[in-house]
Amino acid sequence: MKKEDKVLNIEKLENLLGEFAHFYVTDIAGLNAEKTSALRRKCFEKEVKLVMVKNNLFCKALENKGIDYAQIASAFKGTSAIMFCNTGNVPGKMIKELNTPKEEIVKLKGAYVEECFYGADSLETLASIKSKNELIADVIALLQSPAKNVISALQSGSNTIHGVLKTLGERAE
Repeated sequence: MKKEDKVLNIEKLENLLGEFAHFYVTDIAGLNAEKTSALRRKCFEKEVKLVMVKNNLFCKALENKGIDYAQIASAFKGTSAIMFCNTGNVPGKMIKELNTPKEEIVKLKGAYVEECFYGADSLETLASIKSKNELIADVIALLQSPAKNVISALQSGSNTIHGVLKTLGERAE
């Protein structure tokens, strides 16, 4: 590969690192064309960008972006495909869904999610991480719960008070 081509590839990878907040380093070398196409289609549906990379060029792009990848440096051996995404748990869920006990279709080599590095053995953790939007929804639900309880109590209390007053008013003296 010519030096100019390497520089262009590094720039493209830097742009992807700037565009997406998270990435997963995977190995999909064992897939045939049909399964690779199906994986790419599934990635497209889930808004995940799947890119085959040269390990040295990707490491150089990480260095240029100021990301210290020493914790997962061992992941950059052999064939690597990078899954870029903006929702940290989507590729983890997708990999977990695709892999079966009999066959490991996509092998996780490492990941960079929520500004932390995860190793190949962290698939369960990565799949269960809640996204920023999910966490915000949980907080809002927790904040709304007491208010809903108060409103419900007030509404049921007004019915009770109304019933007592109506009964007292109808009672003969």
